[in-house]
Amino acid sequence: MENKEKAKLALESFCTDIELWFRGGEANREELYNRILSGFAADFEMVSGDGDRISLGSFITWLPMVYGVFPDRRVSLENIEIACSHDHALATYVEIQSTGNTTTRRRSSAVFLIKEEKALWFHLIEHWL
Repeated sequence: MENKEKAKLALESFCTDIELWFRGGEANREELYNRILSGFAADFEMVSGDGDRISLGSFITWLPMVYGVFPDRRVSLENIEIACSHDHALATYVEIQSTGNTTTRRRSSAVFLIKEEKALWFHLIEHWL
């Protein structure tokens, strides 16, 4: 698999899995939790749309608090563009989250580390649209 495909798979898989997590009701919650976290590099960091810096440790603490909290949330991606080097991928995209009548959009840039046959989330910057 090419690095671009690895990054796209990581991005799309996370989108699918975080929607499942927000919605709750999964037969195997622990398997979903482990699948989500297995996509991140140990030194992952993000900057949220509000400008907050969030480490992987903070994300791990937050994740259980939002399981099943948004049972009708939908998460989708638009305008995905990916550039790659041998060891990294940079993806830019728009993420849309819809819950009931509320829709939020953010323009994001994500750097992935390419490790063997997988792309791992390394850095994410979000901007509200």
